[in-house]
Amino acid sequence: MILTDREIQMALQTGQIEITPPPKEDAFSSTSLDLTLAEPGDVWRVFKGQPIRPGTKGYDYNHLASRKDRVSLDGYTLNPGAFLLAWTAETITLPISARLAARVEGKSALARLGMGIHITAPTIHAGFKGQLQLEMFNLGPNEILLDVGMRVCQLIFEITFGTPAKGYSGSFSSQTGGS
Repeated sequence: MILTDREIQMALQTGQIEITPPPKEDAFSSTSLDLTLAEPGDVWRVFKGQPIRPGTKGYDYNHLASRKDRVSLDGYTLNPGAFLLAWTAETITLPISARLAARVEGKSALARLGMGIHITAPTIHAGFKGQLQLEMFNLGPNEILLDVGMRVCQLIFEITFGTPAKGYSGSFSSQTGGS
């Protein structure tokens, strides 16, 4: 079951969902909550084409970034065909006891420009705490100017059918913006 704006707001008030900084009233739509792009000073990872062998022992995607760019007040230009990892400004906490998970989805206004926000990893697991790392890519023909603080994605919250035995503990459980 998907939470509506009223249920999301109640979950925030009761601590079932924690978001820092707290969302503004206009961030809520009927069944989702908008998140924004990281503030200046946070690091985005920009990828440059190179051979990759992810099945190799010891493979670590962190070494693939050709450079780490500091986000300026002027924003960032996402060129056609480009891929980068960026962060949400918000830190999300989904306590296990809340029986909630979420999905991160792109904004349709950006999708119409050819921009994607995630490739195959939309799930925010119960027990997750941290900023969301976005897998941003530009499949459109135009440069897309990304401004810090812009609404870039939305969370859709869902009730789980039970309480997990443990919280999220995958390879990205300790991810934080600026890493």
